[in-house]
Amino acid sequence: MPDYNDIELMICTAAAALEDGATVVVGTGAPCAAAMLAQKTTAPNLTLMFEAGGVGPLLPRMPISVGDSRTFYKGVMASSMAEIMETCQRGMVDYSFLGGAQIDQYGNLNSTMIGDDYQKPKVRFPGSGGANDLGSLCWRILVMTPHDRRRFVEKVDFRTTPGFLEGGDSREKAGLPPGTGPYRVITDLAVMGYHAESKHMQVESLHPDVSFNDVQARTGFELLQADKVQTTAAPRAVVLEILRNEVDPMRYIIGRG
Repeated sequence: MPDYNDIELMICTAAAALEDGATVVVGTGAPCAAAMLAQKTTAPNLTLMFEAGGVGPLLPRMPISVGDSRTFYKGVMASSMAEIMETCQRGMVDYSFLGGAQIDQYGNLNSTMIGDDYQKPKVRFPGSGGANDLGSLCWRILVMTPHDRRRFVEKVDFRTTPGFLEGGDSREKAGLPPGTGPYRVITDLAVMGYHAESKHMQVESLHPDVSFNDVQARTGFELLQADKVQTTAAPRAVVLEILRNEVDPMRYIIGRG
């Protein structure tokens, strides 16, 4: 049996995707844990940005919201939501971590509602906040989410955040900045990317002891496979120790696994 749980694997995998010197807008929860872990391991010069205005903090503890005072701790700037969004609009933000209730085959996200009637939805969610702006303007969208058919759907009930829209070059034709868009989806089963031309979601890496059929069975649309599907690296003991003892010692996030 592995000595880590699903959420720890997701966080460690996401942290490894953030290169040193990059900029990333994060929210609270698992994305923040991943960014903190990256900053404490392989990307010490990673610049964290928070929607409420914190830029470049060295987080001492896990913040409970994007406006938590800890998101400004030893930061380079205490700005505002408008300035964060303007920085994204200027093309200066490499990554954004986003999530939602649904994601489709082209990376479109729904964090607004479930149902077909906006005025009377079956379920109302709190989106979008800044999810539309961040997904439209940052260079690469990272998503962390559990993997099941309710989340991975053929068509989202509401398009809160644009991914590759209908696939192909439809994102650019809609007027969004060329070269931006969905990058990776990290789940408890696999890591997905997108086909270079069709922009259809494809499996890039399978977690240990997971098969492609396992992933497909929990996906509501047909997945593609990369030319060479990798096996996700298991977290190293030293990285797990930092995650457990420095990033999330109270087990707010990793305790859910």
